[in-house]
Amino acid sequence: ITASICTIGDEILIGQIVDTNSAMISKKLNLIGVKVESMVTCSDNLVDIITTLKRALKNTDIVIVTGGLGPTKDDITKVALGKLSKSKSFVTNQRQLKKIKELLSSRGIEMLEVNKLQASVPEKSTVIVNEVGTAPIMMFKFKKEEFGRKNLLVSMPGVPFETEHALPEVIKYIQKDYKLDNITHQTISTFGIPESLLSEYLKEWENSLPKQIHLAYLPNPILGVRLRLSIYGLSKQLAKKEIDKQIVSLKKIIGEHIYYIGENTPHNVVGEMLVKNKATLSTAESCTGGFIAHLFTSIQGASRFFYGSVVCYDNSIKKNILGVKEKTLNKYGAVSKECVIEMAQGVKKKMKTTYSIATSGIAGPTGGTKDKKVGTLWIAVSGPNGVQTKTINSNSTRNINIERFAAHAIDFLRKCINNKSI
Repeated sequence: ITASICTIGDEILIGQIVDTNSAMISKKLNLIGVKVESMVTCSDNLVDIITTLKRALKNTDIVIVTGGLGPTKDDITKVALGKLSKSKSFVTNQRQLKKIKELLSSRGIEMLEVNKLQASVPEKSTVIVNEVGTAPIMMFKFKKEEFGRKNLLVSMPGVPFETEHALPEVIKYIQKDYKLDNITHQTISTFGIPESLLSEYLKEWENSLPKQIHLAYLPNPILGVRLRLSIYGLSKQLAKKEIDKQIVSLKKIIGEHIYYIGENTPHNVVGEMLVKNKATLSTAESCTGGFIAHLFTSIQGASRFFYGSVVCYDNSIKKNILGVKEKTLNKYGAVSKECVIEMAQGVKKKMKTTYSIATSGIAGPTGGTKDKKVGTLWIAVSGPNGVQTKTINSNSTRNINIERFAAHAIDFLRKCINNKSI
């Protein structure tokens, strides 16, 4: 069973808002075995909407529409749906009208005629009441002779939290109405190998994958490269057995770089490792400007392992707070192995933690020298049994460099803990 997702609104086309609904809907459909084949956005224009939806109905079994259902005059999706479904009239859905009255009353807002009109729907629609908003969810069924296949069209609000709230009911309806194939996905989260090099490492393994397994590479500066294995059609049990077999082979090739089987983040994985080992962490950050600390403190319960951070952007802070020697800075500079070692040792001692991370580098776009180019980073990790250092280079924009610097530092701590090198 295939699906299209259509978002409606000029505000999306001009970049005024970002479409998050499509990704949310796609994930939910994929989980139940519906393959999303296209995502498209069209303008608030009656002809455009009808043309776009007709094309989607001809090409896929299910069409999910979001947007264009507000109380303003430019929201004409409902009119388009009335014409598309050949509805001769509009009717007031009393259940949605009641909900609109309740919502407005709870907010102390007077009920206007435009609010009442939101409960008016094409006669050929089936309504799911929007429990958290005023625009109803409308469903339309089309016979095979209309667009060449049995179709279901679902029109949902454009407000993301309203769509999210209504999706479970829509999913139940789809599951009841269609015989769905199994789709099994497994994510293998890796870090430390660029996508191009990773694909080179895995060339033979990838070529040997059974035909029913599809592989996708999903790179991200903070998360690394996630490998997604997908199997269509097999039972969950057989698919899991096949995927587990492939993961065993994968671990033999890139085992050290796999930080999680499934969806996770490097900072959450390291946080769990620290909690498990009853260990604590502090950071001394120059070029990363507190971003490592931000990643760790974004985790619920981070206080179990994370003590704090010193953002030592100026050399005076490195010296006066962390105890980095003047001699070290004069001889080697702030972006050096020697400096990050002293930074890591200083913050670990000051905060009395089991481990510490220190970073110093040149995020760019300026500040590089002949010997130390933009994108250079030095990392030090200090632990109970010493200090380990590493240098990397990231040739990207300032923001991406900072994200990569932080992620590499966190992954370096993970490897140090796993290898018991400190």
